[in-house]
Amino acid sequence: MSEADETAPARADCVADSAGGLTFHIADGARPAPGGHDDWSGALVLLRRGAADAPDGEVRLPLGPTADGRLQAALPSTVALPEGRWDVHVAYGDAEPRRLAPGLNDLRSLVDRRPGPSTSPLSVRIPYATKHGNLSLRSWRRAPHAEAGEIRLGDDTMTVRGRLHRVAYPSDWLAEAVVEARRRGGTAPVRTAPLEVDGPDFSFTLSYPELARSWDGGADVWDLWLRPADGSMAPARLARILDDIADKKEIFTYPPRTVTGPHGEVQARPYYTRGNDLAVRIEASV
Repeated sequence: MSEADETAPARADCVADSAGGLTFHIADGARPAPGGHDDWSGALVLLRRGAADAPDGEVRLPLGPTADGRLQAALPSTVALPEGRWDVHVAYGDAEPRRLAPGLNDLRSLVDRRPGPSTSPLSVRIPYATKHGNLSLRSWRRAPHAEAGEIRLGDDTMTVRGRLHRVAYPSDWLAEAVVEARRRGGTAPVRTAPLEVDGPDFSFTLSYPELARSWDGGADVWDLWLRPADGSMAPARLARILDDIADKKEIFTYPPRTVTGPHGEVQARPYYTRGNDLAVRIEASV
């Protein structure tokens, strides 16, 4: 084995299940030699980026052998993985964890995922390759969750369809609920619009000029939530997480519309944040 091969990171293949769990398969070459001090003492180590030293910033999953000579670790959906980005490592014995590189991902079960009825938090984990070629996970854990679907753009409006998950009675929760646009920074009144409801499904239309009324220069970002009529129940953030795409900001893009604000023309467009939450951006026309 060449020196380059010795220092190259081991690769891990990932298989997702429809419940939100992941199974990692690591090539046999990543394991210490049989009979060595560290043989069979391996663990897959997940470290939450920016919070690895926090009490919930590290998760260790035992590695075990498979029939084809590889090592395997399972991350069931029942393991609570706080929201964020998790860097994936492998460790043996007392050795420092080493980063893993992405191998082959089988994420077919995540495409158009339809979670079953439940009130437990919805677990979503999507493996992805970082810009440096390492393996990481994007994790979400939400209850309730409002999954954004089709977005249609009018001349000065946007219409969004979606579905509510992780509440006991979705149609009751959605009855008389509204979509709520909250200006980031909290320096303007909240804007609301009514919902059209069909069971767990909903749709709404937002007016860009209504959002632009508060624009006074720079860039405004309006985060979108569903707020139930019952104030004792938690609101649900609009997001798109039930598929196999970890970062949607650069993939799902929408053209801007020009509308008139109090200080001139502005451009308005929906977009997905780095956390895949749905928002609307208002800024000066170019």
